[in-house]
Amino acid sequence: MDLAEQLAETWQINDRLNRYLLAEVGEERLHVPLTKGKSVDSQFAHIHNVRLMWLKVSDPAVAEKLVKLEKGTTEFAELEASLSASGDAIADLVRAAAQSNGRVKGFKPHVSAFVGYMIAHEANHRGQIEIALRQAGVSLSDKVAYGLWEWGAR
Repeated sequence: MDLAEQLAETWQINDRLNRYLLAEVGEERLHVPLTKGKSVDSQFAHIHNVRLMWLKVSDPAVAEKLVKLEKGTTEFAELEASLSASGDAIADLVRAAAQSNGRVKGFKPHVSAFVGYMIAHEANHRGQIEIALRQAGVSLSDKVAYGLWEWGAR
């Protein structure tokens, strides 16, 4: 497998982890009331919207096909579909950048760092989602909490 495919696959594993977490949260816990902080649904929407922001800079034609998620208006099916679409679009962006000049437009230094940056950002929000659920008294199952670290299985 060449580097372009390795980077795209690494990104896709990260993307699947987000949707694995979303599936565990489910419709019933997506809008748990919090005493402070960004809501669970807003965390997932933010992940999608940041992806969209990068696509607008680097591939506007693709970005136009995706919809920004407005705060407080997202439902489970919409989040699931949006994350899937933006995840696929970022995978295509990573693959294309790695196969051409190794750069993502608007990002320095190179596509490998872009993948690292995006994964770090999204992992941070997965952690915030887990903390928000714990504070609301609805922790993740151990299977999912540990499963988020099983990159070889996702």
